[in-house]
Amino acid sequence: MKKGVLLVNLGSPDSPDPKDVKTYLGEFLMDERVIDVPLWARNLLVKGIILNTRPKASAKAYKKIWWEEGSPLIVISERLQGKLQTQVDVPVALAMRYGSMTIKKGLQELVDKGVEEVLLFPLYPQFAMATTETITVLAEEIRKTDFPNLKIESVPAFYNKPDYISVLSNSIKHHLQDKAYQHLLFSYHGVPERHIRKSDITKSHCKIDGSCCATPSKAHEFCYRHQCKEVTRLVAEALQLKEGTYSTSFQSRLGFDPWLQPYTDRTIERLGKEGIKNMAIVTPAFVSDCLETLEEIAMEGEEIFHEVGGKTFTTIPCLNDDKAFVDLLSNWIQNWVEVPVAAQ
Repeated sequence: MKKGVLLVNLGSPDSPDPKDVKTYLGEFLMDERVIDVPLWARNLLVKGIILNTRPKASAKAYKKIWWEEGSPLIVISERLQGKLQTQVDVPVALAMRYGSMTIKKGLQELVDKGVEEVLLFPLYPQFAMATTETITVLAEEIRKTDFPNLKIESVPAFYNKPDYISVLSNSIKHHLQDKAYQHLLFSYHGVPERHIRKSDITKSHCKIDGSCCATPSKAHEFCYRHQCKEVTRLVAEALQLKEGTYSTSFQSRLGFDPWLQPYTDRTIERLGKEGIKNMAIVTPAFVSDCLETLEEIAMEGEEIFHEVGGKTFTTIPCLNDDKAFVDLLSNWIQNWVEVPVAAQ
């Protein structure tokens, strides 16, 4: 069977114009795995409130980070795809979960090239309902409807793979060389606490307390909180970071429900108030720089830090299309070409 790869990232508005941002936000926020409330409540919240207030502010934020070539997330993802295509022996297509670069278009592109077996590659190191799961579920729905003869295998979360941790650690080390910093903050995208409990396959392990993430359990295979904390632990170990010089936080919360804590903005503020003058921040939930890293962290985060007396605020880029990351993904893909994912 001829094989092919479909990389899938989050997505982006077609432009920073409020109309395009509103269209994009509507699709994103109406996903039942993003805002997981009954449809009537989601309609009321998203269409009745959020889409009447948020698009203008979001468009303003997108304009701050928009590149001449387009959305940074899209441009970087396309660069990654292009470099991977030169290193692997199978077709590599790119799609987004939301926006005009649809998963259906990506699968069609591969089918048109004669592909019969697809490696679906969600570009997220950690598993979450609102990222990996929504991609794999939608891809399977599209397969059943439009490509019934197509076989799809999905890459599982790779947060704890030693070669990934090595690439991430080396990237952090490289960007911090010759930089004076007192504290390294690992900031991950937040999710509502109920998402963690919903993803608990044991239905009893995830208490979201001080011990469950450190206690071995089958639940960890789908626990976003555990996987984020594990990335921090493994990277800290690889870089030999001293206890107290690093920490984990969660950004981008929405609404009034309890989200994973501590919150990144409040953590940045606290560190500054506690006398940290030089800090660095890395965002390992993202493989591509985007609105949440370029605006929320590199602009808003730095502003918060300076307001409370901080001096230097170093933002570490995502892995993007870094050569080591491209080599890592190409090795994984080539292994799949030779041995099915299920057998690895």
